[in-house]
Amino acid sequence: MFTGIIEEIGRIKGIHKSGTGASIVIEGHRVLEDVKLGDSIATNGVCLTVNHFDTSSFRVDVMAETMRRSNLKNLKTGSLVNLERAVAVGDRLGGHIVSGHIDDVGIITHYEKEDNAVWVTVSTSPELLKYIVLKGSITIDGVSLTVAHVEEASFKVSIIPHTRDETTLINKGVGELVNLECDMVAKYIEKLMLFTKGKEEKKDISMDFLAEHGFIR
Repeated sequence: MFTGIIEEIGRIKGIHKSGTGASIVIEGHRVLEDVKLGDSIATNGVCLTVNHFDTSSFRVDVMAETMRRSNLKNLKTGSLVNLERAVAVGDRLGGHIVSGHIDDVGIITHYEKEDNAVWVTVSTSPELLKYIVLKGSITIDGVSLTVAHVEEASFKVSIIPHTRDETTLINKGVGELVNLECDMVAKYIEKLMLFTKGKEEKKDISMDFLAEHGFIR
């Protein structure tokens, strides 16, 4: 689990693609301070497992499904990425609970400066927007942010100077893809509601229903 509070910006040192998957080497410093084989490090919000490391970089394998559903497929040598180690028990939860399992990607469509902050507009699918609510939490490329505005095809967040300086978000261009993870609470609530609804519908099956569908004569 992660919190969406980025620890440092890493740099892609090398990428070796094999079929639709990839092995990626990422330069870092702070995230390597106590790293061990098998540790999880969120890279642009994607939970990845360290399979090799040295004093200045670590290597991860990325499966085909992850490449399809995230912007990792667009990385190249020299690309900057947001990095966060898995949260340790007892740490402060400064952002919100983040699993590192990307729901989908969005597209940056607009930037607008307002005083000391920058508004960022991100478009995404209707399937994902139903989980995005005003003043709720959203993770963009691993960064925990508060949703400040929601429309039919997009949503907006406001980036404060600290987030601007400590993440890659403002460095992305209009039209670039970003990884999105919605607040998992909404997805669990939806699942439970659909499950309960299904149970209730089964209870309402009558003799007339069974006869109509050919189960009894």
